[in-house]
Amino acid sequence: MSRPVTERNLRYQEYLQREAGIHHQSTEDDLRTFEYLKAGDLRSVKAMNDAINANLGGKTSKDPLRNAKYLFVATATLAGRAAMSVGMDSERSNTASDLFIQAVDEMTSIDQINEMAVEMIRFYTLEVAALDKTKVYSRNVVRAFDYIYNHLHEPITAQDVSDHVGVSRAYFSTLFKQETGMGIASYIRKKRMEAACNMLRYSDIPYAEIAQILAFSSQSHFIQVFKADTGMTPHEYRNSASAE
Repeated sequence: MSRPVTERNLRYQEYLQREAGIHHQSTEDDLRTFEYLKAGDLRSVKAMNDAINANLGGKTSKDPLRNAKYLFVATATLAGRAAMSVGMDSERSNTASDLFIQAVDEMTSIDQINEMAVEMIRFYTLEVAALDKTKVYSRNVVRAFDYIYNHLHEPITAQDVSDHVGVSRAYFSTLFKQETGMGIASYIRKKRMEAACNMLRYSDIPYAEIAQILAFSSQSHFIQVFKADTGMTPHEYRNSASAE
């Protein structure tokens, strides 16, 4: 069975990701799966298998195949949120969820969907296991991360982020720097550069379009900022990435 979540797919689709916002009521076995997942413990895979074999997922459609797909979407949403709650990058988590859901949408067998559910739980558990557990962010800073990611295609200021979180700019700027080691504006710029690098490396999107997607005032401004941060022009970076 081919795996839908690869580093290339994750990086290529990150800037398109938006969280689906689907909620699902979990059984005790489901909750055990997610507790293992949050601990980076691969017993999550067995717990997922046990839940599948016990047919505890519930019924969301009269059509068995559609029901399995709906339950998969709910499980993917919960798995992604469980991983994010212990520090997995929201961009990576949400993009992985999208890729798994897209793969399942094309499936015609309930067995295939169940196998993918197990593979998904394995993926998230291994991602959590690889996290640097020394980095713990407050709820407000995590909310800021999500807001910045979801608005990279728009001009964003520190005031915008502070307003979204619901605290004063002065207070939040201090908190953000204490927890991340950088100012809000620097973090926004860093995330834009990461997104630009990913699009240059994993897509053929033109430079002018990348500049527009990431809310730069012009292509020349994008090139100027990119070179200042990476030491290369976007053209040089894309060429070096393709040569790897």
